[in-house]
Amino acid sequence: MTDQDVQEFVTRFAAAWASRDGKAFLALWHPDGVLHSPLYDRPVRGEEFGQLTDLVRNSAPDLVWQLLDWTSRGDVVVIEWQTTRIVAGQRLDTRGVDKFRLREGRIAEERVYTDTAALRALRRGEAIEPLMRLDL
Repeated sequence: MTDQDVQEFVTRFAAAWASRDGKAFLALWHPDGVLHSPLYDRPVRGEEFGQLTDLVRNSAPDLVWQLLDWTSRGDVVVIEWQTTRIVAGQRLDTRGVDKFRLREGRIAEERVYTDTAALRALRRGEAIEPLMRLDL
């Protein structure tokens, strides 16, 4: 893939998040592509992305996704992102990284790396606590 191809992929990915358009996400994926994410109870197949987009939009209508940075090497693209939303009445900012393996400019595999501890705590009605307090 050329640098231009990668730039176009990243632009289309960010635009799909901005519009939360299932068809735009679906166009990014190979039908046999697979998403691995700690947010879901199983891997998601590329052909399911239209439905997944609807599910995410309905469960987190206020979610805002922002592209922070990206890099690539060969057919691998890594995107750093941030999301913001309200959970249990509290603002939650989450950062993460998506690692993509592209085939013919479309996603063959995506792995999402993000910490889900704060989201899990808020959903249980618990306060978000650091693992260690630094009283230096």
